[in-house]
Amino acid sequence: MLNTTFDSPGEIDAVIFDYNGVIGLQPTMPMWCGLTELAGWQADEVERFQSVFWSAREPYDSGEFDDADFWSAVLGHHPEPRLLTRLRAVDTALWTRTDDRVVALLHRARRAGLPMVLLSNAPHPVSDALDASDWRGVLTDALYSARLGLNKPHPDTYRKALAATGVHDPGRVLFVDDRADNCHAAARLGLRVLHYTGSPADIEERLGPPAPNRIP
Repeated sequence: MLNTTFDSPGEIDAVIFDYNGVIGLQPTMPMWCGLTELAGWQADEVERFQSVFWSAREPYDSGEFDDADFWSAVLGHHPEPRLLTRLRAVDTALWTRTDDRVVALLHRARRAGLPMVLLSNAPHPVSDALDASDWRGVLTDALYSARLGLNKPHPDTYRKALAATGVHDPGRVLFVDDRADNCHAAARLGLRVLHYTGSPADIEERLGPPAPNRIP
């Protein structure tokens, strides 16, 4: 049992952010419906499509599957090149919309000199799109599962993200994620954790004022 809470205030020297569900917005149902129909499923089969989609996603996120492997698993057959290109583009668009309120907090933290690292379970196309986004430059670094060859909650993903912050003491680093299992894994390594449930005010409270050893 973890001797921690998922709402732990205290002065911090760096932040590790999850992307989807924190900085990134969850896909809307119309977006899911569009992808479902593009994949050749009926409009009323969205839930079944999502089940198949997620069952194949872990090896895609870790880089074990490439685009063709993933979509072949979802479709049940190898997609022709034009369809594969379209599926990849629409899928990437699902995961690259951002919450402007959280992005504003990233800019505030950057102005305060707070190191920030992104740690995201994301396949290569999504990783590339996020790296090309306007807000990516406010982050110190960005680590993606497909490039690491590991998905959260593997402990080594957090160790690599901690190293990227440049802070040696995990107790001085806040990890923000919308999934409880990822927060549990981070807490086991001594990181402070915030189980994010959609309120940017919770992040703002944890960021606090600039620490004395940071130069605004």
